Amino acid sequence: MSVNKEIKRITTHTVQKLKDAGEKISMLTAYDYSFAKLFDEAGMEIILVGDSASNVMAGNETTLPITLDQMIYHATSVVKGTHRALVIVDLPFGTYQGDSLQALKSTVRIMKETGAHGIKIEGGEEIIESVKRIISAGVPVMGHLGLTPQSIYKFGTYNVRAKEDAEAEKLIRDARLLEEAGCFAIVLEKIPAELGEKVSKMLHIPTIGIGAGPGCDGQVLVMHDLLGINHEFHPRFLRKYLNLYDEITNAVRQYISDVKSKDFPNAQEQY
Repeated sequence: MSVNKEIKRITTHTVQKLKDAGEKISMLTAYDYSFAKLFDEAGMEIILVGDSASNVMAGNETTLPITLDQMIYHATSVVKGTHRALVIVDLPFGTYQGDSLQALKSTVRIMKETGAHGIKIEGGEEIIESVKRIISAGVPVMGHLGLTPQSIYKFGTYNVRAKEDAEAEKLIRDARLLEEAGCFAIVLEKIPAELGEKVSKMLHIPTIGIGAGPGCDGQVLVMHDLLGINHEFHPRFLRKYLNLYDEITNAVRQYISDVKSKDFPNAQEQY
C-alpha cells in the first residue's frame, strides 16, 4: 500500500516518508476555496499558495507586485477548502530579503492569520539567516532554488538556470545549506534534468521539481497551466491535462447565445 493512502493528514513527516519509500510527491498551486477543495479531495499531497497568484489571479507581469495581505487572503481561502493536504504559502517579494526579523514577522502573520502549515522562500546562502530564524520559531520551511521568479529582473530571462558549472555548483552548495538549516523540502525550478537528479540523490530531504526532470522526488505545476486555462503559456515542462480555455469560452458563448435567443431560461428553469 502506498504511503499516501495510509495518511489521513499530510504533514512534513509524511512528505519525508514518501521520499524514503521512493513514492513521488504531488504538488499543485491553488488560490481559492473551491479549487483547493477539489484538489484536496482528489488526493493532492501538497497545495502551494503560490505568489504566482500575482500573475494568474491579478494579471501582473511578474510575481513581484503581490503583497503579504493579498497572499494571506488567498491562503486563508485555500486552508478552508482543505482537510488532508499540506498547505504551504509563498513569502512574497519584499517580506524577507535582507532582514531575518522581518522574514519571521511575515511568517508569523501567515501562520496565525491563515492556518497554513508552512512557508516557501526563494534563495540560498543569501537568505539562510531568515530560513534559520523561521525554523527556530517552529515553522516548516520549503526552499526554492534554480529559476527563482522573484529575481527575474536580475536574471533578465526565464531561461533554464544552472547550465554553467559555476551556477550549478552554487545551487548544490545552496541546497546543502538549506537542508542543514532545517528545510523540509526544496523546489528546484527550470534546471537541467541531470542536475535535478543529482541534487535529489544528494539530499536526505525531498525535492519538488518544476522543469527539473523526473529525477526529483516530486513535481509541482501551476493549476492554471495544468488545466489549460492559460493558452499563451507553452514551456517544455508543462503537460496540459485539460483545455479549459476553449471549454469555458465555448460554454460562455453558448450561454450568451441562449440568453439572446430566449432559449434560457426555459419552462423547466423557472418558478
